[in-house]
Amino acid sequence: MTKETSEEQSLFAAPPMGEQERMVEAVLFASAAPVSVADLNARMPHGCDAAAALEHLRKRYDGRGVQVTKVGEAWAIRTASDLGFLMQKEVVETRKLSRAAIETLAIIAYHQPVTRAEIEEIRGVAVSRGTVDQLLEMEWIRFGRRRMTPGRPVTFVVTGGFLDHFGLETARDLPGLKELRSAGLLESRPPSEAMPDPHGDDGQPELFEDP
Repeated sequence: MTKETSEEQSLFAAPPMGEQERMVEAVLFASAAPVSVADLNARMPHGCDAAAALEHLRKRYDGRGVQVTKVGEAWAIRTASDLGFLMQKEVVETRKLSRAAIETLAIIAYHQPVTRAEIEEIRGVAVSRGTVDQLLEMEWIRFGRRRMTPGRPVTFVVTGGFLDHFGLETARDLPGLKELRSAGLLESRPPSEAMPDPHGDDGQPELFEDP
């Protein structure tokens, strides 16, 4: 190996893992929204391994007041869940969801992907455009794939912002029926179709197409 070749390799060598951790930490700290591994790799120097740096950083923050948390397919620095009570005085509630919006959001979260007609069937009443628009504006739901049925209706699914707000990694982390009942949020009665268990699977295949 010539001296010139050795110098070229050193120019393109990835920074030490400790430095990569610092880069990841800086990006996550400065980002208002969770950041994906692909985005981290795109920002970091050639040869960096954002996934490995994230894992090292996550372990470094383990047990601390803030933690490196996975949100959907992205990552963020968040307050440790057991210390959330300390932040209550700092939380300013700028808007309240109507009961219709809360019910609609819950149905989408537990039934996604779900169409407007299916939401209305579950609720038993029509869903106003304003209710859906509010949830879309808050970026807690988004349009999913169109269902391959007559009319090709669009579906709704929850977003990474919804998961981040409620401290969930995926929608499968939503509380199940037993958890809701033990918390006193549901009556002790047989489960209805309106609230399936997110940890289960009805096994019914569905056909979709991209919107």
